[in-house]
Amino acid sequence: MTLENRILIVDDDKNICELVRLYLEKEGYVTDIAYDGRTALDKFSENPPMAVVLDIMLPVIDGIEVLKEIRRMGNIPVIMLTAKGETFDKVLGLELGADDYIVKPFEPKELVARVKAVMRRYEVKTSNKKEVVFPNLSVNLNTYELKVGGENIDIPPKELELLYFLSSNPNKVFTRDQLLDQVWGYDFYGDSRTVDVHINRLREKLSGFEDIWQVKTVWRVGYKFEVNPKWTNAKAF
Repeated sequence: MTLENRILIVDDDKNICELVRLYLEKEGYVTDIAYDGRTALDKFSENPPMAVVLDIMLPVIDGIEVLKEIRRMGNIPVIMLTAKGETFDKVLGLELGADDYIVKPFEPKELVARVKAVMRRYEVKTSNKKEVVFPNLSVNLNTYELKVGGENIDIPPKELELLYFLSSNPNKVFTRDQLLDQVWGYDFYGDSRTVDVHINRLREKLSGFEDIWQVKTVWRVGYKFEVNPKWTNAKAF
């Protein structure tokens, strides 16, 4: 099994694992299965897959903790698959770096379509990696690193991608729906509050340089990355 064609399915329900496996393998993917969080992390560490389909309610280590560890180890697409459909759980999963969220019961064909969509978005990102640099700010998609004031800042992938998109379009205003389309993808099924949560987290990481640049709310419209006119000629690679 190799990274290029393997998907890790993590769920304590063996019937669901088998159903997902059948549909994914019909599409040409190779699958691996884990029934608890500890086994999932062991398999991920030993042989990283190309994507993970991850339940939240897992024995030994729950899915949220598994997602946190996966994000520490690498930038691999993760689709949360769970019976917990409350907005809080969706936002939490997405906030921690999940790429999509499907609530049980689900249509297997929809799951396959979302896996394909997530993989297409990652293929575009990895083939068109870029970097934006302003004074005291570097947003690097080559390494998924953020530097603020010369210091490396820990940041989930989606927050970094949102910041990159805004900062590569300085002083341009985007609605929440436009940001969802550009950063999460047109086929993302979340709501606009996802953007608000990520913006608030970004602001916590970016404070201290508001005289040069800042993520600013445009009342009743959306958000923009506002740059002081004297610094508008930043490097964008």
